[in-house]
Amino acid sequence: MPNINYNPDVLSCLANLSNDEVFTPPKLVNQMLDMLPQELFESKETTFLDPVTKSGVFLREIAARLIKGLENEIPDQQDRINHIFTKQLYGIAITELTSLMARRSVYCSKHANGKLSVCTEFETDQGNIKYNRIQHTWQNGKCTYCGASKEVYDRPDDLETYAYQFIHTAEPENIFDMKFDVIIGNPPYQLSDGGHGRSASPVYHKFIEQAKKLRPRYLSMIIPARWYAGGKGLDEFRNEMLNDSRVRKLVDFENSAHVFPGVDIAGGICYFLWDRDKQGLCEVINHYEGKQVSSERVLNEYNIFIRHSKAIPIIKKVIEAENPKSFLNKRISSRKPFNLPTNYEPQKTGIPCYFTQKIGLGYANEEDVSDKLNLKDKWKLIIPPAPIAGQTDFSKPVGFYYDGNIKVIQPGEVCTESWLVACAFSSKEEVESFAKYLLTKIVRFLLLQTVVSQHVTREKFEFIPDLEVYNQEFTDDILKQRWHITDDEWEFIDSRIK
Repeated sequence: MPNINYNPDVLSCLANLSNDEVFTPPKLVNQMLDMLPQELFESKETTFLDPVTKSGVFLREIAARLIKGLENEIPDQQDRINHIFTKQLYGIAITELTSLMARRSVYCSKHANGKLSVCTEFETDQGNIKYNRIQHTWQNGKCTYCGASKEVYDRPDDLETYAYQFIHTAEPENIFDMKFDVIIGNPPYQLSDGGHGRSASPVYHKFIEQAKKLRPRYLSMIIPARWYAGGKGLDEFRNEMLNDSRVRKLVDFENSAHVFPGVDIAGGICYFLWDRDKQGLCEVINHYEGKQVSSERVLNEYNIFIRHSKAIPIIKKVIEAENPKSFLNKRISSRKPFNLPTNYEPQKTGIPCYFTQKIGLGYANEEDVSDKLNLKDKWKLIIPPAPIAGQTDFSKPVGFYYDGNIKVIQPGEVCTESWLVACAFSSKEEVESFAKYLLTKIVRFLLLQTVVSQHVTREKFEFIPDLEVYNQEFTDDILKQRWHITDDEWEFIDSRIK
């Protein structure tokens, strides 16, 4: 009988192929498996599916638990192994290369029916780890299933198409023609959509939506945390997740390197447990600064997910104390406040205009300037829409705005898309008062609760009250008293903002 040796260190050494297809460390896999009822691993009827198999580590670690858990029910080791691999474990590889790697990890042979395979009952080369080359379905230059760009992914036969089988079908139940108790895995995160520059669209949510169609008892996947605030292609998914009371556990990491060493995923990473048959509060576990904070709460208290449980009472205090008629997401301008794109070239004469930080002040042709918001003839505060460009690790303090990256500009002056207009008033004093308000740590902390990337749009200011009067020099001490912030709450705020 072949020797069976499940050695987590082997797959721990695998480097990631890219930030889109990240190999999962065995330690993390076992943390996810620990969330499941452990009696699942003691029943020969439980079925598992990894629909996005890469290294095979999920199936391998499940097999190790089943081999131990079924010792009494199936005493003979070879019979037990044959039953587990042929009746309980199933995978769908994402590429031909990963299919071979997964079979090698799980069956100890890249050929499931080979001489070195630990399972002696497979008749096919693939066993229960499938890989079929799938083609995208193109319409108007995009794949109708995953949104991939035809220009990028319409490839010859000798190249991978990255048309993942699990999400390129309207009937995923027909892939194996069976029901699964547990669907678990680490899906690809994004695909190029053919947009400007390195534009890419998320795809991980499509695997979760497809998995739910199979109605497993339990669903667990590890995905980027950027869905917390929605964004490109994720608003509907975010709403569904937040309003699904079957999401019973959510484990959050601000720094992706704490989960995937050497991998930088903007906004952090999370994994969750979805329980088809039980609804209730969700246990949220935050990992940051080497600490673990756990709380039980509903996910849909706000229209975005507030990452830190400690932030929620602060947000509530601010809103209750101010009872605002409006928030700053109504005052901050949208992109291109004067309809001038970022690449607009300076003119020799015209309206004074602020271009990029590097170019500074120049001129714009008066005919190119639009002033639909009636901002041009007022004093204005302009702020960058990407004030934390380059920062992807939100476990570190965030700055956003400071004296050096905001500008008070005069009536008659405008700006390109490189800036947002944060406020516009008839007097310079009001604008300067607003600027002091924006630069307080408490206000920037409220902004942080909605931000999971370097981009800050007007929608991200939804928790910051728009005060009725700006006629003083605001400080954190003033706001602490005004909003009844305790010393413990201030300590948390102070630790999060530069």
